[in-house]
Amino acid sequence: MSDMVEVVIDSIRVSLMSHQRVIILREVDIERYLPIMVGVYEAEHLTLALQEVEISRPLTYELFSNVLDSLDAELVHVEIITLRNDTFYGNLVFNVGGTLLTVDSRPSDAINLAVRKDIPILVDRVVMEEAGLIPEEDLSAPGQGIDVDDGEPFDEERLSIFEDYLGKLGPDQINPDEE
Repeated sequence: MSDMVEVVIDSIRVSLMSHQRVIILREVDIERYLPIMVGVYEAEHLTLALQEVEISRPLTYELFSNVLDSLDAELVHVEIITLRNDTFYGNLVFNVGGTLLTVDSRPSDAINLAVRKDIPILVDRVVMEEAGLIPEEDLSAPGQGIDVDDGEPFDEERLSIFEDYLGKLGPDQINPDEE
């Protein structure tokens, strides 16, 4: 467990490339993020758990959680252990009668159970280094790149010279490489 880092759920988003959902995990002590694609239903179930929505009958994750309680099995933590061919692999780690048992799990299922049981989500450090993302610095921040907002009121008259110039150009002058 020493080569694992703890993460928390930062957000759940809709992928712009498909209609799949993306769980964004954030490393606890560093601003590094791990996006994991999940199915629509897994994301919806996770959203219900995060918002603590009461449901009349147990969904699969509540059912499994209830079975664990009935069997006196403790879910200690969940793990995301590897990334192969753009697919994440995970584990559920149980304490059953003092013995630790590891069971293969899809990360989306593991995360859903972790939220319901309020237990840690751990990611292998190698996976985090390979697939984790660190946001770029904000280039509009003071002292970084071009500062667009100089505190002065917006002066449309200063920009009018560009309107005049662009108005005089023909289409072949704006994009000279196009025919």
